[in-house]
Amino acid sequence: MSVRSSIVPLTLCLIACGSDRSEGEHAMITGTGSDTFPEQLLEIESRIVDHPDDAALYAERAALYRSVDSVRQATNDWMRAVSLDSTNAAYHVALGDIFYARSMVQVAQREFRKAMDLDPSSAEAHLRSAEIELVLRNYGKALDLVNEGLRIDPHAAQGYFLKGWVYKETGDTVRAISSLRTAVEQDPGFYNAFVQLGYLSAARRDPLALQYYNTALEIRPNSVEALYDKGMFAQENGMDSLALECYARIRSIDPENALAWYNSGWVRMEHLGDLRHAIGDLSEAIRLETNYYQAWYNRGVAMERLGSLDSAAADYQVALMIRPDYDLAAQGLQRLQTKGAYIKLFDKERSGAQRSGTTSGE
Repeated sequence: MSVRSSIVPLTLCLIACGSDRSEGEHAMITGTGSDTFPEQLLEIESRIVDHPDDAALYAERAALYRSVDSVRQATNDWMRAVSLDSTNAAYHVALGDIFYARSMVQVAQREFRKAMDLDPSSAEAHLRSAEIELVLRNYGKALDLVNEGLRIDPHAAQGYFLKGWVYKETGDTVRAISSLRTAVEQDPGFYNAFVQLGYLSAARRDPLALQYYNTALEIRPNSVEALYDKGMFAQENGMDSLALECYARIRSIDPENALAWYNSGWVRMEHLGDLRHAIGDLSEAIRLETNYYQAWYNRGVAMERLGSLDSAAADYQVALMIRPDYDLAAQGLQRLQTKGAYIKLFDKERSGAQRSGTTSGE
């Protein structure tokens, strides 16, 4: 049994999509990097000392803090900017984004609504609010807000991405793909849209999935997510060498990625029949994640096929200790018991029954 990466929770995925934005809260600071941060911070703070009631300066410092992931300081500065200029819709959007990144969804929505009230022509405020409704699974409201945002700005790639996500969530794959394609037409560097296009195309076994994953990897060459999804597509469509290449690339980026070791072992075992190398890969997955019950089970399968029945039984038992309701491991133990394998757990149960004075005939 291979393992596909679990779907990222909707809230986290949409928050992560913010990393594709090149404008918004970062617009006030350009060329920011950790190496120049201290100098930029000192320069802004010297101006704040001279003009302590200038909301724009706090907004500028907030954007600087946000660019280096100092979320708490950014939150404080955006709140200060809003308190000094509560009529600035852009400040409310930026403050909402900070709350959103902290998973404070309701508070974020309050700020986005304030921004829409202050500036009904703000496409950004409508789209941010639509994200919240999407997270809350209010799909009708989300779609209405997206459409209004796109009416204001027909070239907003994020709007088409959100529209695609609404359709994906509601099971309309055709419209989802169409909207996501429009998103990447508007923004050819929209990484998350390409990943979603790959995922939806892979589910339909459409070879275009590879093209979408490759484009995503051109944008982010070290994306473990895109590499894994590409590997899974290859694995499920008879391209074992490509799958193993993707998993090897993941391990070079993240040597402690247990999932990549596991899937590599599974491909070697089930598709290539290379049991010894499969055991090596699965053992590495177990070393990295000791409660990886699927890895224990599949290593047991490889052991069983090699004829190492006692070792196979031991692995099945560990899988059951981690996940007592894991039927495949239980079936494996029953199968091995009929072959005469040493089942240590069963011996313990029998000896315990004998010590308590019971027998199987009682």
